[in-house]
Amino acid sequence: MLIFLWAESQGHVIGLNGHLPWHLPADMHFFKTVTTGNTIIAGSKTFASFPHALPNRKNVVVTHQAATNFPAGVTVLNSFDAVREYAIQRPNEKLFVVGGAQLFEGLQDDVDFLYRTTIDAGFDGDTWMPALDYSKFQRINWQPGVRNEKNPYDYAFEQFQRVAQ
Repeated sequence: MLIFLWAESQGHVIGLNGHLPWHLPADMHFFKTVTTGNTIIAGSKTFASFPHALPNRKNVVVTHQAATNFPAGVTVLNSFDAVREYAIQRPNEKLFVVGGAQLFEGLQDDVDFLYRTTIDAGFDGDTWMPALDYSKFQRINWQPGVRNEKNPYDYAFEQFQRVAQ
C-alpha cells in the first residue's frame, strides 16, 4: 500500500533549499517510528537531504539518474509507473512516499493513506505540497502535538484513508 508521509506548514510549504524549513523533533520521531521496518520512497532531491540511506528501512529513490549514483542497497526506480508496479508486487507492505512534490503530484491517484503533520506556523519555502482531493479520503486519526521548548510550534498528526469508490 502506498502511504504519503509529509509535514507541511501554513500555505502548504514542505521545503526550502532542499530541506525542511523548521526544526520539529517530535515530527522527526514520528517519521522514524512509522517508517522503521518499512520502505521509504523518495525523489532524488529528497533522498539527497538525508545524511545517508536511512537505516532499518528499505530505501527506494525515484530518479532518472544511474543506480550507481546511490549507495549500495538503495533501489532505484525511474518512473511513476515503476513505483506503481513496485507497489503492486508488494501488496502487504507499507510503502511510505516521503517526497518531494513531484512524487506526491504524480502518485496522488494511487495513494491509499495520507500521514500529514500540520504545523500551525508560517515559513518561507520554495516547495509546496500539491493540492490533494481530500473528498476522496476519510480522516481516521488526529493527534495534537505537544508544544514545548524543543517543539516550539502548534502541530498535529493526521491520518487519512482513501474512501472506497
